[in-house]
Amino acid sequence: MTIEFPAPTVPAAGRTEVFLRYLDYFRDTVVAKVLALSEDDVRRSALPSGWTPLELVKHLRYVELRWIEWGFQGREVGDPWGDRRDERWFVGPEETRADLLAALRAQGRHTRAVVEGSDLDAIGAPGERWDGAGPASLERVLFHLVQEYARHLGHLDIVAELAGGPTGE
Repeated sequence: MTIEFPAPTVPAAGRTEVFLRYLDYFRDTVVAKVLALSEDDVRRSALPSGWTPLELVKHLRYVELRWIEWGFQGREVGDPWGDRRDERWFVGPEETRADLLAALRAQGRHTRAVVEGSDLDAIGAPGERWDGAGPASLERVLFHLVQEYARHLGHLDIVAELAGGPTGE
């Protein structure tokens, strides 16, 4: 797997480009790792917590949906918690790897369009996403998304290694 890491020494036009590079890198790496696993490995858990790689993919898609569309944009998104059932991540048997990865990629394209069309200091729309607090700036939302992706990609690294798939950066 040869996805180039967005090293801090590579010049960038600004903070927006840096955020987008990292999000794209993490998202693309998640996709590559999930594509490298067998169908059995993406649907079963190798960990005591019980999550599967496909559940992680769906969760990351919904994380972006919740923070960018439902939160920052203040849009109606149907069920913002559609990645959960009974307080757990959930993927139905009819949901395919191809469809879940396509949804993650599409959500990433939406995130990119919103970020490229907004100022990092812009404040999100008021709404339920903020749990009664004032809306966050786009920069704070993006920082949170980078943290989510980095953390979960580390989890996926472990699962991929246990399954004999690709590891590391």
